[in-house]
Amino acid sequence: MPKFLLLVNHDGGVFEQPMDEWAPDDITAHFNYYEALTEELVASGEMVQFTGLADPRLARIVRSDGTAVSVVTDGPFPESKEVLAGFNVIDVVSEARALEIAARISAVPGPGGVATQQPVEVRQVMNDTAFDL
Repeated sequence: MPKFLLLVNHDGGVFEQPMDEWAPDDITAHFNYYEALTEELVASGEMVQFTGLADPRLARIVRSDGTAVSVVTDGPFPESKEVLAGFNVIDVVSEARALEIAARISAVPGPGGVATQQPVEVRQVMNDTAFDL
């Protein structure tokens, strides 16, 4: 079965207000939705890994030539620092199923229970068939 990486966008979708300004009940509902979806996908055997990422302000860039001391900086960053909020690795029967799961992630509730419509990028994990376009 093909594996897919679902990149969850840090973009608030249809909401401009950052999550740390949401009502506590809305934040709880948001994370409860993710928890229930994760439990469902683990039970079905489709969830390989789920990881949320910490605040982008904690991100660092590391550069190394393999011999000297590494250089660690707070940027410049590719767009992923501001964009990537977390990711899922799923093992599913088809791209159609990966897109279905991505749609459910995008529909995570925001303030007032309204779906956030967060963008979710779907990328197939490289394998022997990944180049069969």
